[in-house]
Amino acid sequence: MIAFVLLAAMVICTPGPDTALTIRNTLLGGRGNGLRTAEGVAVGQALWTLAASAGIAALVSASQPVFLAIRIAGTAYLGWLGLQALTAAVRGRGHEHRPRGSAAGFRQGLLSNLANPKMAVFFTSLLPQFGTGFGELLALGLVFAAMTLVWLSVYALVVARTQRLLVGGRVRRALDALTGLALVTFGARLAAER
Repeated sequence: MIAFVLLAAMVICTPGPDTALTIRNTLLGGRGNGLRTAEGVAVGQALWTLAASAGIAALVSASQPVFLAIRIAGTAYLGWLGLQALTAAVRGRGHEHRPRGSAAGFRQGLLSNLANPKMAVFFTSLLPQFGTGFGELLALGLVFAAMTLVWLSVYALVVARTQRLLVGGRVRRALDALTGLALVTFGARLAAER
């Protein structure tokens, strides 16, 4: 279990699309929106965990058409979110503020995670190295999802705490541009993978 937790921590702490989306949504809608995004990501991981434990994720990984469809959807979704942020950066106008803790943050976190076919490959290749059987695989995956929730929630809280410094003029536009570029890049990388 210690080896799994250490490996999971290394994977979770590596910035990726979930981190970029959590930062973007915290800046867009405040702490509540960032926390809801983290919750959506964790629920997506829990669903991938359930699919991996039941063998469904292995079928997704093995089925080229299904894997491709999920990859295309994930690429399009990340690209769309990134282009929204880039547009806001170029226009320099304020974002439309969503209510704190809105369902939009949760939905975006969930969809961004479920539309990432690499999660199917990840869970079907990682979890069996540390456990066997449905119950063990499910428990390991839920530990991974809980660790992700804690890590992304910390990101959201730190960004929300410094938000007053980050929301003004040029700094806000630069952050919009950076998170937008990161999301578009992650989408392009997902599209380019074989």
